[in-house]
Amino acid sequence: MDVGSAENFTRMGTLGVEEEFYIVDDAGRPTSATDELVYESEPPGVLDGRLDHELFKFIVETQTPTCEGLDEAREQIVTVREALVEYAAAHDYDIAAAGLHPAARWRELEHAEKPRYRSQLDRIRYPQHRNTTAGVHVHVGVDDAEKATWIANELRWYMPIMLALSANSPYWEGYDTGLASARAKIFEGLPNTGMPTAFAGYEEYARFERLMVEEGSIADRGELWYDVRPHTGHGTVELRAPDGQADAERVIAFVEYAHALVLDLAERYEDDPNPWAAYRSSGGANAVGGGGLRREILDENKWRALRDGHDASFIDRDGTGTISLEAVVDREVDRLGVEGLRRLLDTESGATAQRRYRRDGGLDAVCAALML
Repeated sequence: MDVGSAENFTRMGTLGVEEEFYIVDDAGRPTSATDELVYESEPPGVLDGRLDHELFKFIVETQTPTCEGLDEAREQIVTVREALVEYAAAHDYDIAAAGLHPAARWRELEHAEKPRYRSQLDRIRYPQHRNTTAGVHVHVGVDDAEKATWIANELRWYMPIMLALSANSPYWEGYDTGLASARAKIFEGLPNTGMPTAFAGYEEYARFERLMVEEGSIADRGELWYDVRPHTGHGTVELRAPDGQADAERVIAFVEYAHALVLDLAERYEDDPNPWAAYRSSGGANAVGGGGLRREILDENKWRALRDGHDASFIDRDGTGTISLEAVVDREVDRLGVEGLRRLLDTESGATAQRRYRRDGGLDAVCAALML
């Protein structure tokens, strides 16, 4: 049975980054090429064993090696991207990145033939058939399973912040959805996605994971696609909120923030004599009194993030008022020293930029702007 183990949580603060990219032709349009790039050729150097395809034959995923810290993660993100672009170019393809590719029409594109994905198509049906989404996933190592579960609970409030700052998918099949991140809403059509409930300890999460596999709801633990989760296979907390990005510096800013958040929460967990009090009280793990982390409020914050992007405001953790994204960023930069977060806010958002390119140069201009 494909589930993880508490024994995998052994290292604190390591980093790993997974990025999903679109394979495009010389006009910037999606094209099926994963058979050639993944199966029929040998990915070179750093891509060896770290390049795979996703559901559609025009989407690939890269993984960095496990990194000891931010400097190594930055280097690996850039190295992997450069290798992917060079490898694709050798086969006459280009690489693009966004939360959704604006020119992708799922009915006209090929699904992968891998048994895992064929099983998902049969089981999930329509929502998976149209899933042309691409995101950024950040893994941060945690040295204790209980601690990792508590950190994942706490991180839920921060996921809409990361989504708002990353919003880079206003177009769905060429249509302006009016959203900043249509990817987030399209992806929520799948089961086991979106904002998870809190868990009252690692064993409760592990029981849930086992139940879902045993009862055939999922094929393996990797199909729990929540915005944040303890990764029981890698021994990490995995943050899955951001849209795909063409600019490596944006990805690095999210990695910096994710790393700082996890380390800060780990310290708070260790300093608190009873960190689980809010999650094991009579109010329940999702009560407003438990740190303002009721799931319905978190869902509302995510909706605000995917709708408004940089213009979002959020219901604050205490549930008594709202706070703007700008104020959140100011607070987080002062608290954690993550200057990359401020640069994200001060830079034109991906969604705004895509709309500007579309307005000035049409769909061709948008497609060109998304290429690495």
